[in-house]
Amino acid sequence: MTQALLAVESLTKRFADRASVTGRVRGHAAATLTALDDVSIAVAPGETLGIVGESGSGKSTLARCIMRLYEPDAGSITFDGQDVLGANGAQLRALRRAIQMVYQDPYSSLNPRLRIGSAIAEPAIVHGLIERGEGDRFAGDLLERVGLSRETAPRYAHEFSGGQRQRIAIARSLAVRPRLLIADEAVSALDVSIQAQLLALLEEIRRDLGLTMVFISHQLSVISRLADRVAIMYLGRVVESGSTADVFADPRHPYTQMLLEAHPRLDGTRVPRPRLTTDTPSPYEIPAGCRFHPRCPLAEERCMSIDPPEVEIPSARGGHLSACHVLPMREAITEAAVRERTPSP
Repeated sequence: MTQALLAVESLTKRFADRASVTGRVRGHAAATLTALDDVSIAVAPGETLGIVGESGSGKSTLARCIMRLYEPDAGSITFDGQDVLGANGAQLRALRRAIQMVYQDPYSSLNPRLRIGSAIAEPAIVHGLIERGEGDRFAGDLLERVGLSRETAPRYAHEFSGGQRQRIAIARSLAVRPRLLIADEAVSALDVSIQAQLLALLEEIRRDLGLTMVFISHQLSVISRLADRVAIMYLGRVVESGSTADVFADPRHPYTQMLLEAHPRLDGTRVPRPRLTTDTPSPYEIPAGCRFHPRCPLAEERCMSIDPPEVEIPSARGGHLSACHVLPMREAITEAAVRERTPSP
């Protein structure tokens, strides 16, 4: 791929359980939650990478490590060749301007005491991009850019609907002219019609401003519409990655297959899928070998003890990787199955 704008290599993040830390004082071992385990991703300039996985897979932890809201335990993060984890002072300030994040809940991420015009303009003023006297005009322009009237600038966040608040959050993130936008479940709390409008807005902004995006979602239809490439996460690790078209058409990890098979088709039915043998294992007790093997109907003996390496799957676009002992080298699935698996926009 083109030289990456964002490169994450072998990132690991663990959290000590508070109750366990208290227990350790009383003579018991502390439990550690493994949120990220040797995660690597790369995003080229102008590209949108989709990150998919069920709750607890580590998606949001990865985003917060990139933003330096969490400090990882191991690994590296570089942005445009700069060491993100080693940055401090003015360097870190510049990086946080270049990398902006849109959160799932716009109401909690907006200051309820600030008028939205001030909330949008303040980051640009703080970073020296505009003078304070230019704030009203600047905020009005950005509000119109995201589909809201500039006359709404004097209002407060609670006076807007969820979809409107998310537009405000997007406008605020654009105020500092970022190069990378991370959207963490940015549309999942909204109804389908509002989701479609916001996705169209994000596509337009990406195209017009040349933004690079990391879009985190559990909704495969959203990822299929927005992302050029996708990384599938399970229990803190990327288990499959590649171009969205390749991964959705020819999934080579059982977990990816089950995610796609669980997605409703246009007629409202679902593809029959194998019964999972157990619930998701606890992130406090990651299974040995392939971490998906306790739930996988295709698991073999080696899956229970040997951690599968990433295998490259031959594809026209290249870069299709799967960490599975069983599926990567099997023949491609039929065209009929491809049409059933591919999520509709």
